[in-house]
Amino acid sequence: MEKQPEIHNFLCQKYKYRGKFTPQNLVFNANLQEFATHVSYICNLQTLGKLSTEDAYKQINELWQRLERSYLELEIDAD
Repeated sequence: MEKQPEIHNFLCQKYKYRGKFTPQNLVFNANLQEFATHVSYICNLQTLGKLSTEDAYKQINELWQRLERSYLELEIDAD
C-alpha cells in the first residue's frame, strides 16, 4: 500500500507558487493547478473514447465555472 502516495504524487504533481504572495493568490494557484489536472484527465478520457465530446465539454465548463467562482470569491483583482 505504500505505492499509493507515490502514484498520487506522480499523477497530481503540485508546483511551488512563484508569484506575489498573498493567501488568496496561493489558494487560487492551488485551485488553478487542480483545474489543469482535471482538464488533462478529461481530455485524455475523451481522446481514448471513454467520454463523449459533450460530456467532456460539460465537465470542463463546470470546472471552469468553479474556478471562476473561486477567483471572484477570493477577490484577486481587488488590489
